[in-house]
Amino acid sequence: MTMHAPLLQVNNVIKNFGAVRALRGVSLSLCAGEVHALLGENGAGKSTLIKLITGAHQPDGGDIAIGGHVEHRLTPASAHALGVAAIYQQPALFPDLSVAENIALGLERPRPARRVRWGERRSRARDLLQRIGAHIDPDAEVRRLSMPEQQLVEIARALGAGARIMIMDEPTASLTQQEVQLLFGVIRELRSHAVGVIYISHRLDEIFAIADRVTVLRDGESVGSHPVSAVGETDLIKLMVGREISTIFRPSERPPGAAVLSLSGVGCRASGVHDVTLHVRSGEVLGVAGLVGAGRTELARILFGITPADAGEIVLDGVPLVIRSPRDALAAGIGYLPEDRRRHGVILELPVAANITLAILPRLFPRSWLRFSTERQVASEYCRDLAVKTTTVDAPTHSLSGGNQQKVALARWLATKPRVLILDEPTQGVDIGAKAEIHRIIRHLAASGLAVLMISSDLPEVLGMSDRIAVMRGGTVVAMSDAADATAHLVMAAALGQATTQGAA
Repeated sequence: MTMHAPLLQVNNVIKNFGAVRALRGVSLSLCAGEVHALLGENGAGKSTLIKLITGAHQPDGGDIAIGGHVEHRLTPASAHALGVAAIYQQPALFPDLSVAENIALGLERPRPARRVRWGERRSRARDLLQRIGAHIDPDAEVRRLSMPEQQLVEIARALGAGARIMIMDEPTASLTQQEVQLLFGVIRELRSHAVGVIYISHRLDEIFAIADRVTVLRDGESVGSHPVSAVGETDLIKLMVGREISTIFRPSERPPGAAVLSLSGVGCRASGVHDVTLHVRSGEVLGVAGLVGAGRTELARILFGITPADAGEIVLDGVPLVIRSPRDALAAGIGYLPEDRRRHGVILELPVAANITLAILPRLFPRSWLRFSTERQVASEYCRDLAVKTTTVDAPTHSLSGGNQQKVALARWLATKPRVLILDEPTQGVDIGAKAEIHRIIRHLAASGLAVLMISSDLPEVLGMSDRIAVMRGGTVVAMSDAADATAHLVMAAALGQATTQGAA
């Protein structure tokens, strides 16, 4: 790969928010035709740096040059005009508009009394989506799309804008391995056309697969910038967290207990889930793998009563259950940590304490009299046990890092004292250190006797954290095996329909 002159040069930028110094003199360069990875734990300064480059914030020191010219006061409009495009972890789309309309809003200039060419809009949207291998109807309403599909729409919109500098912030957080490879193909095409890409991801295997250089931030400072070929995974982790950590906590050597949750022929016609048979045992982490659309999240929603089953039998501790609502699931001892942390996991505006106790208010205050001291005490205990980093449990949840928000969401369901805990993408979008902490917590919960059903698109996580692995495809379980016998190849083969043998469930 031949790199050209710098498209972007960030020189010793400083950014303060009151008394807090978010960036302490960060420098970064991006060449045309380069994929430059930006790593760092949540709170290291990555988001602040992106906001400076995209014009959302102004630096308090240093300067930013685009195309060799120092830009003294970037705004979002001027950054866009200079060819800067950003794809954030949470899609910024209008949910009530169609896919084609959302893409058009990012590409068309507003003109008074201009006639809308609907056919042209649909055709352009379809072409852009096909470039990244996304089979999405341009007329589909965005709110009806899954989170991964929304992510793909935003990627397509950025591609259509003809960006010279593209910032991708966790673009694969909700994508399957197959979709990741399609995205990588698009990134390589952009690179061959002299587009510079700043690529942010907590998945180190992606960095080694796609990036040319890597810069690591820690505590608002640049602590290293190297060619990817010159560093290893251990080097990057040390740079990010300043210490050595274990990224995966191996399953327990102790045998699991009796089956806690058993499913026999479970299905829901509205969800596309059918004939699911499996069981989860006490002290076990059952990993659920599969491509997006395989029915993994839909199965979780069935078990939590959001879309109740209309076929089969659900048994908990030997007692058949009819789960018609989340209230029924909670009463039976089932907790559910959903995939989308910001929309369904926590209420960002509420204090940490209120988020943690939200699911147990009737039990905590049976006479409906709220005692905030009791609420704070309960929340403080879970913050201590889960190592939630917050100055006070009265702090708004949005002030916490992504990993700590995920711990708060997890604490809410642990407070219900569940027998079964369903975790949907439990480490999606969190940094390396927080991911290791969450893995430690999950293994500790299993060791204490909890039955854990863990859904994850991160194949190394499924292989490293599970005692057994169920693979879903087309709304049902197509393969089941002990983790010791599973390989990445076998799991992906089953997910893609190349293997459909099922072991004992």
